[in-house]
Amino acid sequence: MSDTVRYAMAQSLTMAGRGIRLSRRNPDAVITSMMLPIMLMLIFVYFFGGAIDTGTEYVTYVVPGVLLLCAGFGSATTAVGVSEDMKGGIIDRFRSLDIGGTTILAGHVVASTARNLVSTALVLGVAFLIGFRPSATLPAALAAAGILVGFIVAVSWLSAVAGLLAKSPEAAGGFTFFMMFLPYPSSAFVPIDTMPDWLHGFADHQPVTPVIESLRGLLLGLPVGSAPWIASAWCAGILAVALGLSGVLFKARTA
Repeated sequence: MSDTVRYAMAQSLTMAGRGIRLSRRNPDAVITSMMLPIMLMLIFVYFFGGAIDTGTEYVTYVVPGVLLLCAGFGSATTAVGVSEDMKGGIIDRFRSLDIGGTTILAGHVVASTARNLVSTALVLGVAFLIGFRPSATLPAALAAAGILVGFIVAVSWLSAVAGLLAKSPEAAGGFTFFMMFLPYPSSAFVPIDTMPDWLHGFADHQPVTPVIESLRGLLLGLPVGSAPWIASAWCAGILAVALGLSGVLFKARTA
C-alpha cells in the first residue's frame, strides 16, 4: 500500500470521526433515525400484520424491509451533514489543509455507515424480541450482511450527492422522503403479486426489491435465485454513479 493511499485512508477516518462527533451534538436526529424504523416495524407487525397473508409470520416477512427503511432514514443524516458543510465555511478550511473533496465526503459516508449498523443491530434486537427467528447458515448470514452493508454504503454516497445538490440542509433532509417511499412499492411489506398489475413492472425492477429478496432468502434459508447478484449489481451501479457525481458536484460547488 502506497503512502498516498495510507494518507488518504487516515484522512477519511479522521473525517469519519468528525462526522460521528457531529452526530453526538445532534442526538435528536440520530435517535429519530434509529427509533422510527423500530416504531414502523411494530406498527406493521401489530396493527396490520394480522390482516396481511404472506404465508409466514408477518414479523419474519417484514424485517428485511425495515432494515432497508433503517438505511434510508440514516442516510438522510449524511445529506444534511454534507449540505451544512457546503453552506458553511468549513470546506475552505479543509481545502487549506490539503484535504480533498472525496476524503471529506468519505468521512460522512463512513460515519453514516457506522450509525446505520447501530440502527440495524437495534432493529434486529427488537425483531428477535417480537418473534423473528432467522435460520441462516454462517455463509448465508455473511452474504446477507455484505449485501446490506453494500446497500448502506451506496445509499450513503447517493445521500452525499443529494447534500451537494441541495441549497439548504432542510432541503437535503427531504431526501428522507424518497428513501422512505422506495421500499413501499416493493416486496418489503406485501408480496408484489397483491399489488395492482400496473405497478408490478416498477416493483419487480427497482433496486430495493432484489436487495430485500436477497436478505429474506438468505436469512430464512429460502431459495434466492439470481437476486443476490442483481442486488449486488444495483449497489455497485448506484455507488459508481454516486461517486462520479459527487466528485463533479464537489468541484462545481467549490470552484
